[in-house]
Amino acid sequence: MCLAVPGKVVAIDDSADPLTGLIDFGGVQKQACLEYVSDVKVGEYVIVHVGFALQRLDEESALASLKLFEELGLLEEEFGDAWEQAAEEAGATAVAAPQDSGSEAR
Repeated sequence: MCLAVPGKVVAIDDSADPLTGLIDFGGVQKQACLEYVSDVKVGEYVIVHVGFALQRLDEESALASLKLFEELGLLEEEFGDAWEQAAEEAGATAVAAPQDSGSEAR
């Protein structure tokens, strides 16, 4: 599923073409295109869909939506586990705990 998710603008790259910014989605941060809301400011909330900020959103509505999405498990579905993603981006692989197979080497 691909949601339009509210997020807080934490940084704007004015030198980028197209204009981009770093958006915080309740702890997960992603880059998004800001061309459709080019007058947005750091600290404001936007709705992002497939990497594009489509419109501004007031903070109360944004936080209510993020809370509901989190309760429904939609943020994890949309973004996955933030720690796992960070490990993947760093080039590390998750190591699963060894399981007891019942057949020990003797």
